[in-house]
Amino acid sequence: MRVIFSIIFTLVVICAFHFTNFIALKYYPAFINLLVFFIFFSSTFTDETIIQKFAKMMEGNKELPDIVKDYTRKLTYVWCVFLMFNFLVSFATIFMSAKVWTIYNGFVSYMLTGLLFTVEYIIRIRFKRKHNV
Repeated sequence: MRVIFSIIFTLVVICAFHFTNFIALKYYPAFINLLVFFIFFSSTFTDETIIQKFAKMMEGNKELPDIVKDYTRKLTYVWCVFLMFNFLVSFATIFMSAKVWTIYNGFVSYMLTGLLFTVEYIIRIRFKRKHNV
């Protein structure tokens, strides 16, 4: 049932955007980037960042070594910078042509996110090997 609802909702959003000049839909990517930024950024003021919580779950909820805590805190800062950058560019594209908005929000932002995931994954593997964690 959830799959059917998701497909129908997606089609309605696509049709609303395609067949109307509903500018509010252009704000969606910027809003999501800002929302995720606030989630990550607010976690930097706690003892355990959101990425530390993910790492802890991946390790079976055991306590993380201090070096891993430091790494994940720094990684949270990296994601905060990326998400703020992505928000700013997404917001700027709202006022540009539909073509520019579509290219950035439908392709470039996903490629940049994937690139950051890939680079971080490679760095994480090297980090784990170097520090035997």
